[in-house]
Amino acid sequence: MSENNTQEKQQVQDLKQILQIRRDKLAELQQAGENPFEVTKFDQEYHTADIINNFDEMDGKSATLAGRLMSKRVMGKASFFDLRDKDGKIQLYVARDELGEEEYRKFKRLDIGDIVGVTGDVFRTQKGEISLRAKSYKLLSKSLQPLPEKFHGMTNTDLRYRQRYIDLIMNEDVKDTFIKRSKIISTIRKYLDEQGFIEVETPMLVSNAGGAAARPFETHFNALDEDFKLRISLELYLKRLIVGGLERVYEIGRVFRNEGLDTRHNPEFTLMELYQAYTDYHGMMDLTENLYRHLAMEVLGTTKISYNGIEMDLGKPFERITMVDAVKKYAGVDFNEIKDAEEAKKVAKEHHVEYEEHYKKGDILNAFFEEYVEEHLIQPTFVMDHPIEISPLTKKKPENPDYVERFEFFMNGWEMANAYSELNDPIDQRERFKAQEELLALGDSEANTTDEDFMKALEIGMPPTGGIGFGIDRMTMLLTDSAAIRDVLLFPTMKPLDK
Repeated sequence: MSENNTQEKQQVQDLKQILQIRRDKLAELQQAGENPFEVTKFDQEYHTADIINNFDEMDGKSATLAGRLMSKRVMGKASFFDLRDKDGKIQLYVARDELGEEEYRKFKRLDIGDIVGVTGDVFRTQKGEISLRAKSYKLLSKSLQPLPEKFHGMTNTDLRYRQRYIDLIMNEDVKDTFIKRSKIISTIRKYLDEQGFIEVETPMLVSNAGGAAARPFETHFNALDEDFKLRISLELYLKRLIVGGLERVYEIGRVFRNEGLDTRHNPEFTLMELYQAYTDYHGMMDLTENLYRHLAMEVLGTTKISYNGIEMDLGKPFERITMVDAVKKYAGVDFNEIKDAEEAKKVAKEHHVEYEEHYKKGDILNAFFEEYVEEHLIQPTFVMDHPIEISPLTKKKPENPDYVERFEFFMNGWEMANAYSELNDPIDQRERFKAQEELLALGDSEANTTDEDFMKALEIGMPPTGGIGFGIDRMTMLLTDSAAIRDVLLFPTMKPLDK
């Protein structure tokens, strides 16, 4: 037997022994009438931060805390434990003379991971550490599984994502990321509410999944014996509300796209879309710039953020450039000088840009943009005026109908937001849907189909409107310097372990 196999076998045996010891301890407690799982509540008077941040006021006073035991240093007449709650940790000084011999013996038998409530006096040790001198305690929950060894923590990335509850216990920086994510979302809500927007909710189960270029998940509604789809966007329902006269609406919600997994994509993710009547895509640029600047100040306290060692400055005016000019700048190709699709395909071949036969000139412009430009857009940049072929829901530019009033917002080479001067001409919109259905017939699984109820809403009349969609997960990645989208999703989609 190899040395590795011997070590693995020993580790399995050691774990079995640890699990059995913990269950034996629980059985002893239950037999003594001290079952921790029968405790229904505990009056948690303070959190650790209350004591540490206000030590001068708390010094010498009694305090009651509750949390998880994270380490212990057991000695003869006195022992030290670390107690962690939602705010942080504090040292417990547990002495035989304070608790009594029997209670001290029981406390020493507690395991790392156990959840306890402790009452004691606040003081500072000779080494200067703020601590709690335990006067009494109660075991609130018994941990039957051991936590990872404290010095190595939980480093296996796959295991961290699958067992996020342990990840949060062992890694303070992970907890901090999700606290910041919550603050990002609450700050967005407060900002938009103050701008006169109202938050709404729209259906997740839809018969027609439109509003984006993506393949939907499909499901079956047994009660109606009808096939439904999970939404890929929030757009078409929010625009119905603009038609209804709400004027400024937004929704923060989960959307679902049947696509692959990578560092920036998860099949379910959080999207925020907002729509504002009587403005256009320039209004959406102003809103985006102000919102991002406000978010950085509220969450990080600065407009300069760093991602993977690269600094991005949200305090400076964001660059605004057309897609044609961006391709000209980084690829050296001027699409204003290209006449039609055939000439565009010829130029694409010369530059080794891949395309499909049904592509038109605008599709190939977009392919050039993705190939040559995106990676250079590190600082905040609005890329404006997209070709009409890739923008089925956007108003044409009056002076050049081959392009539309649309922008994508980029940072760190990533698309962070997508915005339009929304198309409100129902006749034009029907033609666009028709073009999308032709693409669908050619095999484009991400093409839209005509949504007749949405068309009826447009025919009722929608005012000129600006709209935008923000990826909350990528936004959180940037503001927390997180390497992958799974690092900012509490429970990301994972492949089954048996595969």
